[in-house]
Amino acid sequence: MTQVCRGYILGRMVIDPTTSTSVHETVVAHDGIALATERWPGSRRPSLIFAHGFGQTRHAWAGSARTLAGLGFDATTFDARGHGQSDHVAGGDYHMPQFVSDLLTVAGRRAAADGVAPVLVGASMGGLLGLVAAGEADEAHPFSALVLVDITPRWETRGVERILGFMRAHPDGFASYEEAASAIEVYLPHRRERKTESQLKPLMREDAQGRLRWHWDPAMLDSVVSESERYQPRLFAAAARVSVPVLLLSGGRSDVVSHETVNEFLKLVPHARHVTLPEATHMVAGDANDDFTREIVRFTEAL
Repeated sequence: MTQVCRGYILGRMVIDPTTSTSVHETVVAHDGIALATERWPGSRRPSLIFAHGFGQTRHAWAGSARTLAGLGFDATTFDARGHGQSDHVAGGDYHMPQFVSDLLTVAGRRAAADGVAPVLVGASMGGLLGLVAAGEADEAHPFSALVLVDITPRWETRGVERILGFMRAHPDGFASYEEAASAIEVYLPHRRERKTESQLKPLMREDAQGRLRWHWDPAMLDSVVSESERYQPRLFAAAARVSVPVLLLSGGRSDVVSHETVNEFLKLVPHARHVTLPEATHMVAGDANDDFTREIVRFTEAL
């Protein structure tokens, strides 16, 4: 990027790179599950809450959250239950309403502190949870706006199966970070940079045998995935009730959303705005982080 005084330029926005200190906090869910959160404080309101996709962690948002904090935005990321540093559910008894409730808990704390509901930025699963929470709200809206990242109430089965195939692969883990990096390279061949050990450490854990395993609880794969198809009618109904501003950001090379699913969504939510990032796949924030961040700024500043 081009340097300007103490900041950087993202489009015409000057970013202060010194605003990079985050605050870690544990938020306790309604059933006692501890959720790991990370906040980059800022003065702009409404705040931003980032909800990651299935099999991801809050670290998927780190680049955008840090950049947005440099622009003055207040950004909070968190690990969903069963992911990253958040607690696993005993017995592997995961259900979608738990994830919705967790999101409302994190967003509610921010709204109580700010006096205004935050903007939700939700990717994949995180976006679907946001749709349910926003569409099923009785009176007080939990979010002042929604940014849905490459997700619609109906999705392309082929793309989801590809993601689940990666999550189910390597059930015995990896002998080294190099081996894990190679697996990601096969899964995301369009990425130019190979994952380093420091980048992989937050995404993995070491088991009793010294094998490296992904951060998520494997028990989620059966329970949550089996519920997702049955959730679709509820998602359609919730989307039709969303009244807050909505931005749908899709990847031009995504295999999870398509022209058909996007058009279907825009009929359900006619006030929604849609922007395609041509070179991005389903992993929009990772593939086109600057463009992704720029669109969030444009959308929130226009609210």
